[in-house]
Amino acid sequence: MLRFITSSSAPKFFPTKPFHIISPFSSRLSVRSMADSAAPFSKIQIQRDDNTTFDAYVVGKHDAPGIVVLQEWWGVDFEIKNHAAMISQLGRGFKALIPDLYRGKVGLDVAEAQHLFDGLDWPGAVKDIHASVDWLKANGSKKAGVTGFCMGGALAIASSVLVPHVDAVVAFYGVPSSELADPAQAKAPVQAHFGELDNFVGFSDVTAAKALKEKLKASGIPHEVHIYPGNSHAFMNRSTEGINRRKNMGLPDEDEASVQLAWSRFQSWMTQYLSS
Repeated sequence: MLRFITSSSAPKFFPTKPFHIISPFSSRLSVRSMADSAAPFSKIQIQRDDNTTFDAYVVGKHDAPGIVVLQEWWGVDFEIKNHAAMISQLGRGFKALIPDLYRGKVGLDVAEAQHLFDGLDWPGAVKDIHASVDWLKANGSKKAGVTGFCMGGALAIASSVLVPHVDAVVAFYGVPSSELADPAQAKAPVQAHFGELDNFVGFSDVTAAKALKEKLKASGIPHEVHIYPGNSHAFMNRSTEGINRRKNMGLPDEDEASVQLAWSRFQSWMTQYLSS
């Protein structure tokens, strides 16, 4: 099975690779360009304060509350676009924005995703999130939140610490390393979701979830940490392709009731904190 270990090669002052996944599932390391999607996304370019530009994908009403949607370790693929499209249609609607943290690359198997994950510029990803929040607020959204899944979940929690002007965060099965961000210093309300059977030790297992809850309690900000019995990592991925991919990774659980409950909690949280 998959498991996380702390990377021994990461710099002590700021980890560019806070976790490493050991997997037997594939040996290919080629990286593919992101395929175009038929979904109604607008492709935009965003410029950071350091003049670096990156692509992003936007869906939803212009003046709706904004939500930055952060990718799993696969990249900006069909599943994260499915999530963003779903988010844009929840309740009265949100404007979802996906920043392309991998700059157009997508991992189509575990080894490719590992290669991209290991090469992620984590401080740069935080800057991308900051710029994405600013773009939403400058383009019709009075308030903006951040959500993410797996790698994106860890970055979402980090954004509650490191990114100014974030109004709410919802994270799915991911906790940042202590070198990246200390959740005890969170400044935005955080809701987090984990699977009881998740075995990514130190990143999204139950022990990590409980430790996150204590950190958020110390921060003093509003928070919720939900653990879903009988569910493993990435349990929110419900497309046909996503289900098959999870099964190939040894994650065969399917629990539609937990998925719907998590989306309901997500909607309530973001509506509460992003309503004008």
